[in-house]
Amino acid sequence: MQASLLAVLAHPDDEALRCGGTLARAAAQGADVTLICLTRGEVGRNTDPTLTVTDMGAQREQELQEACAHLGIHPPVFLGYHDSGRGDRLRQGDPLASINADPLDIEARILEVIRRVTPQVMLTFDPHGMYGHPDHLVAHRAATAAFSRAGNHGVPVQRLYYAAQTHEEMRRLQSEQRGAGLGVLNGLNPDIYAVSPCTVAACIDVRAHAAQKLAALRAHRSQTGPLSTLGTLSSAQLQPLLEQETFSLGGLRSPLPDYPVSDLFSGLNVRFHSISAGAP
Repeated sequence: MQASLLAVLAHPDDEALRCGGTLARAAAQGADVTLICLTRGEVGRNTDPTLTVTDMGAQREQELQEACAHLGIHPPVFLGYHDSGRGDRLRQGDPLASINADPLDIEARILEVIRRVTPQVMLTFDPHGMYGHPDHLVAHRAATAAFSRAGNHGVPVQRLYYAAQTHEEMRRLQSEQRGAGLGVLNGLNPDIYAVSPCTVAACIDVRAHAAQKLAALRAHRSQTGPLSTLGTLSSAQLQPLLEQETFSLGGLRSPLPDYPVSDLFSGLNVRFHSISAGAP
């Protein structure tokens, strides 16, 4: 079968920092790479004063389209749920927010894409949503459930991976270099939101795709501007993220040839597009 990877994430920019290098690497190998985005990130704040934004959802949709082009993957599939926000911006009263959607409806819509793109590999957030964002938790639950059900729909996806941060990585991103760490991680306990090295089931070298990953990250101008902690990470904090991405294991329908693997498709009987035909 043609190699196919499906990522299920919550907002524009979720793809760039944690798994952008892996997505670009898979596409460069000749895999079909599809990204589902539950929302358009309407609750995001504009962190670039030079950017005039009248419709945040439309702005972030365009940013994700550009980021996917930089990564060399197919245009994103938006499911159309609303960004739920978090903390004091949590939209509990929005009936279209992902936190208020019927979980089985979200699963069904993911399964529609699974049937269309027939992935051997899926990836999504870890069980704690990286930092507990409600939409990340919804995406994790729905993707895991869809993986579980996929065999009943004629597409026995072989592997499910969770984007995961190690203790070392999380503590580095929480460090106070240049006056701030990665804001969303402030005050969070790595024993809850990070994993030990023995939990890392895939360790992907993404150095060859660092430029693509950085370009994808910068495409999210509204979220990585000078007023954002993400856009002002020090080189010491950012550089390791341009070199390696780590994943824990969510599910298997066939054995892993190694632990951890260095390629998400390692050991699977799949074919890849030739380089000339590999771009979406």
